[in-house]
Amino acid sequence: MKKPAWVIDKERARRAAASETLWLFGLHAVRDALVNPARERLRLVVTRNAADKLAEAIAVSGMVPEIADPRRFSVPLDPGSVHQGAALEVRPLDWGSLEEVCEPGQGAPRAVLLDRVSDPHNVGAILRSAEVFGACAVIGTQRHAAPETGALAKTASGALERQPYLRVRNLADSMEALRAMGYVLIGLDGAAETTLDDVAREFRNLPLGLVMGAEGPGLRARTRELCDRMVRIDYAGEFGSLNVSNAAAIALYATRGSMG
Repeated sequence: MKKPAWVIDKERARRAAASETLWLFGLHAVRDALVNPARERLRLVVTRNAADKLAEAIAVSGMVPEIADPRRFSVPLDPGSVHQGAALEVRPLDWGSLEEVCEPGQGAPRAVLLDRVSDPHNVGAILRSAEVFGACAVIGTQRHAAPETGALAKTASGALERQPYLRVRNLADSMEALRAMGYVLIGLDGAAETTLDDVAREFRNLPLGLVMGAEGPGLRARTRELCDRMVRIDYAGEFGSLNVSNAAAIALYATRGSMG
């Protein structure tokens, strides 16, 4: 029997609404989302033990939690997710436009641009480093990049609530927009001749966009073309290799002296 049109529309609307929300999990990620006034929160599911640990944040949020049996934690999380008895359904954050978030003003900010970095654990770790070292934004693409997910939020350990994570339609257009705002675009490549330290000194007082590629493929050709300089992180030995999140942390630390 064919479903009535209204039933099909209702199911489609339900799927669309579900795709616009995500479940954060883990005590750190849930606590920081509960106290973030910019976060739209929909549903909080906690065990009695987690509710006790999150009591202050729950009170701040004004939410009424659903108390769950730890043996039957009925939340749609991936198997193996370490939820610690806490899960919060939310809508993604809206940080505003690239121009609003990355406007240099009188300072020399740092932005991290990610070219097809799709591992949520890497992006989460980059968000943590970006917050620690004061970057104005982490910028990825709407496709072929890690979306805002529970796994990303848990790795970010709260930084997702405070550190702007912009997902743009076209990375090349965003690079051009940053250049128009006065940013110097620095691409990281292990085979580059110039070192990161040299460039950090040369452009000490200018806004910098640190452009990172996915492990393996690295930066795409068009992304490389738009970089003003290609640099490498100097290794102590003849050869070295870092994952993208470690490279981002080092690049942010090396350029930290001129963030305004």
